[in-house]
Amino acid sequence: MHQVTRTPAARLLGAAALSAAALASVCAAPTAAAAGPGAPDGDHLTVTVRDAGQGMDGTYELYCHPAAGDHPDAEGACAVVDGDTRWGQEAFAPVPEGSMCTMQYGGPATARVTGTWAGRPVDATYDRRDGCEISRWDRMVPLLPDLGGRARP
Repeated sequence: MHQVTRTPAARLLGAAALSAAALASVCAAPTAAAAGPGAPDGDHLTVTVRDAGQGMDGTYELYCHPAAGDHPDAEGACAVVDGDTRWGQEAFAPVPEGSMCTMQYGGPATARVTGTWAGRPVDATYDRRDGCEISRWDRMVPLLPDLGGRARP
């Protein structure tokens, strides 16, 4: 049997080579935020609003980083979604099952948001059927139209 012994310097060089290879593979991977508008992996949302009222209904395209598209307030919409984006949490999450919600009706308005945000697919629906859903909608203003349910900063 033949045993190979490595000096501490040889072990250190081998570890450094592996670390450099790992770093190179991470740096070469594209990120969703760096892809930009129009790129397949960029932040792009389609917002469809119904029954919100004249001048608010319609379908709008939104690109972020930088803000663009035909959304009436592209910069504000991108900012509100950016502000609601947290690691490990879904920015477009529905109201949790079993939530205690006030029995109030906020009107017939509905919205659907689809696309890609932070590299993840989005397909979320919004309405104003109770206090929890109204609050969830209002948290996304100006991505969704302001229907008078909250004070604007």
